[in-house]
Amino acid sequence: MKALLCKAFGPAETLVLEDIASPEIKKNEILLNVHAAGVNFPDTLIIEGKYQFKPPFPFSPGGEAAGVVSAVGEKVTHLKVGDRVMALTGWGSFAEQVAVPGYNVLPMPEAMDFNTAAAFSMTYGTSMHALKQRANLQPGETLLVLGASGGVGLAAVEIGKAMGARVIAAASSVEKLAVAKNAGADELINYSETPLKEEIKRLTNGNGADVIYDPVGGDLFDQAIRSIAWNGRLLVVGFASGRIPELPVNLALLKGAAVLGVFWGSFAQRQPQDNAANFQQLFGWYAQGKLKPLVSQVYSLEDAGKAIDSLGQRRAVGKVVISVS
Repeated sequence: MKALLCKAFGPAETLVLEDIASPEIKKNEILLNVHAAGVNFPDTLIIEGKYQFKPPFPFSPGGEAAGVVSAVGEKVTHLKVGDRVMALTGWGSFAEQVAVPGYNVLPMPEAMDFNTAAAFSMTYGTSMHALKQRANLQPGETLLVLGASGGVGLAAVEIGKAMGARVIAAASSVEKLAVAKNAGADELINYSETPLKEEIKRLTNGNGADVIYDPVGGDLFDQAIRSIAWNGRLLVVGFASGRIPELPVNLALLKGAAVLGVFWGSFAQRQPQDNAANFQQLFGWYAQGKLKPLVSQVYSLEDAGKAIDSLGQRRAVGKVVISVS
């Protein structure tokens, strides 16, 4: 099979496409014939040795995939050969086949295509867990989404609206904000032109945002924590800006606020029943047309390195997908 390989930590242009042997599955795994793979921010980190997991060389990046089950381990009972599924792989999806633990595999909705399925699980799974289990977002609350044009940001905008929140989308350009507006955002903040703190204060009558969804970190985190409402919740989702911020904890004290970590991959493994319930709700909203995943670009497997670089340079909006088969 063909696979895009990382043989040493480095930038995306060092990845190489080669023929390798198909993986052998364990008793609790399935073999997936990959049709499409989603590109996510962790892919930019894992190839440079900056992620919390460091797979042995050589490995393929790619943390999520959609395709058809080719073989089933004897301990996997909820799947069969021929099933159309989406899978959380951690890494390995930028290949024609990947072995995946059965508990990380979900059947796709019948009406969903492979590209959409490959763009769905990580972004919507992360944002649903963040807003439901971590923030306990309530109808009528104000949700501020930073980096609102990216994959997880757009998912948070849509899910926030589905949960009945007033959504303020923040991004760095007019073009990116137009994407967030199309996803249902009620208010927009261009933080390349206006200080974030001032705009939040203006849009909330000085009260601040009840829930802040932050996949960016850096300077935006510093401003956001100073713009949070009484009893507010700030969700730490990622650090796309490149800087992990430090928190003066007196800011949390003064607002009675909580700063909450969001690690969906670990949640999905530790609380599989809660994760499955989240996806049943997400699939229901998808069927109702409330969730419309935006796949902005589709790359070939050969050009998957360019897709990773596009995401790392923060040029992408919505989701970027690799078409494998």
